[in-house]
Amino acid sequence: MNVILLNQEQIHQHTAIIHDPNTIKHIKTVLGAGVGDDLKVGQIGGLLGTAIIRQIDDVVVLDDVHLTKKSPDKLDLTVVLALPRPKVLRRLVMDMTAMGVSQMVLMNSYRTDKSYWGSPLLARLDEFVLEGLQQGVDTIPPKIILAKRFKPFVEDELPAMIGDGRAMVAHPYAQTRLADYLADGLPKVMIVGAEGGFIPYEIKLLQSVGVQAVSFGDRILRTEAAVNALLGRWLG
Repeated sequence: MNVILLNQEQIHQHTAIIHDPNTIKHIKTVLGAGVGDDLKVGQIGGLLGTAIIRQIDDVVVLDDVHLTKKSPDKLDLTVVLALPRPKVLRRLVMDMTAMGVSQMVLMNSYRTDKSYWGSPLLARLDEFVLEGLQQGVDTIPPKIILAKRFKPFVEDELPAMIGDGRAMVAHPYAQTRLADYLADGLPKVMIVGAEGGFIPYEIKLLQSVGVQAVSFGDRILRTEAAVNALLGRWLG
């Protein structure tokens, strides 16, 4: 945690109380903080600032809570991601949140294992977002949409997300190279498939609503590696 995030209910004027055992353990063991030390804090959905530890035992009591700084600007980007394997879902949501993605869509695809939609990890997305916010020193959660039907989402919802901007889908067999595509600027929507990518029908449907298929190399990458490699273009 690079910042301790608090709910509005935890903050009372210039004091706050932390009951979460994991957060208390982090403050004690990782940060090595004690009574009188400063902490970097933020209010979820609000501002960043500092506080002073007044008490630290089975609860942490903070004093002099002053929230005056805005969170970093979000990326003007929606990431549409074919729902990945559950064990990488947490890392992807955390990383995309930390990097400042403003909106995420977890989408069905032909190569998405149907059992993924029954994973209990989907009920923990808020938890993964919180971890990403704490990593990226941010307070504003991204919007997350679950799109369980590929065709209706692409035809009915995706065009509005693209608006007057551009959209790309990472596809290893595309003729257009990433460097050439980005020469005209960054798109508003980035789409990445499941392990193995999208099937030809899905690529054609995406192209029918204005999505450009783009390749960024001859290597076939895991979803996690592809997403992080692509997002580096927005951070650079």
